[in-house]
Amino acid sequence: MRVIVTGASGVLGAAVYNAFKASPKNEVLGLAHSRPRDGLKVLDLLEGEQVEKVFAEFKPDWVIHCAAERRPDVAEKNPEGAQKLNADVPANLAALAKSLKFTLVYISTDYVYDGTHPPYPPSAPTNPLNLYGRTKRDGEFAVLGVTGAKTIVLRVPVLYGPAPNNSDTAVNILIDIVSDQSGKTYKMDHYATRYPTNVLDIADFLVRLTSLPPTKAIPPILHYSAEEPFTKYEMCLVFAKILGLPHGHIVP
Repeated sequence: MRVIVTGASGVLGAAVYNAFKASPKNEVLGLAHSRPRDGLKVLDLLEGEQVEKVFAEFKPDWVIHCAAERRPDVAEKNPEGAQKLNADVPANLAALAKSLKFTLVYISTDYVYDGTHPPYPPSAPTNPLNLYGRTKRDGEFAVLGVTGAKTIVLRVPVLYGPAPNNSDTAVNILIDIVSDQSGKTYKMDHYATRYPTNVLDIADFLVRLTSLPPTKAIPPILHYSAEEPFTKYEMCLVFAKILGLPHGHIVP
């Protein structure tokens, strides 16, 4: 099987890339832009002609599109850039999926919902509250709107797992807060519940998804999530227990 993974230097993308590379049956092309590393091809996904050239030459069976502007605060500061990366690029990839006849998996987010009644089924109406969520929802519309293309939207929640820096995920960063025993006090949200999910589990799911028989019908929208809800404060308590550190400096 021939697989392209975009955003292969990111936390989720790296896990997905490594999971597919683990099988000698797979030929895998990892793409990166902002943080290239050994073994990955540097490619700007905004360069449509170059993207088409690379994809046409590789002839993928599947494309796992992990690349995105995933930081809500950065998206708010650069809405045009976020729209291009989170919506325009997926639209282009969906068009390529049709012409080159590969299956595209677009990684989306639970930010397409307003968070008032989790957990959500895939059929639940979307209602994003911030620009990041709106751009990802626009990406979903774009991907699913290309008639004749084989496309799947996979929504995932807040992620954690192996990362170069704890700041690379909204969960891992809490380790730094728990570890800060300098006397600084941190106010932590104890209202909103999230479903933190390990990127290694998502990567394993994607490998299994792509291994299904071609005759197997796959719904156009899928959700993958861990089952246990946590507030950010509760996540901090878990990390404090694992690390054997006091957590009195973190207050709900």
